[in-house]
Amino acid sequence: MREGKVVLDITMSLDGFIAGPNDGPENPLGDGGERLHEWVYDLAAFRQPHGLAGGETNNDSEILDEAFNRSGAIICGKRMFDAADGWGDDPPFHKPVFVLTHEDREELVKKGGTTFTFVTDGIESALEQARSVAGSKDVAIAGGANTVQQFIKAGLLDEMQIHVAPMMLGGGVRLFDRLTSQQIDLKKTGVIDSPQVTHLRFRFGN
Repeated sequence: MREGKVVLDITMSLDGFIAGPNDGPENPLGDGGERLHEWVYDLAAFRQPHGLAGGETNNDSEILDEAFNRSGAIICGKRMFDAADGWGDDPPFHKPVFVLTHEDREELVKKGGTTFTFVTDGIESALEQARSVAGSKDVAIAGGANTVQQFIKAGLLDEMQIHVAPMMLGGGVRLFDRLTSQQIDLKKTGVIDSPQVTHLRFRFGN
């Protein structure tokens, strides 16, 4: 049986930002940040989970579809949840989502198989709970940046796939800000180019 991994899959600008300036609950991707994700909006693999028909089927769509199907559970931060919660009664996750927060809340059940479980005792607890439901599938770390940085600092990420958008936001939320000064070894496992984005795959460790 395949052993599930802890993986990061996220889009980043060439200058290292995953959201633009002035991000917040009403502007979750910051000023200009929605442009980071232009490469996904017309893909079949993006449209189908959102309940939309059609869409392009190309290498980008296959990569997005693979990442979605590999994961059996998702971990995200509270700010990402606040944005996702606004997507209505049928969010596009269709699997358990564990939200890192300081606020005690009961589990929130949505349509389509999405459940939000609120974890107040840290990333290790969230990971343990996510692994218990993911089985042989991966646990996906969805962001935001603070959540990603916590997992990197703790040495809990196995792999990451960075989709580099050909743009510079010039400011906003950096993905790799506030990390330890200790060097982190990565092994490049794949580079896939397309007209709108470059997909970089890495494995942590030697």
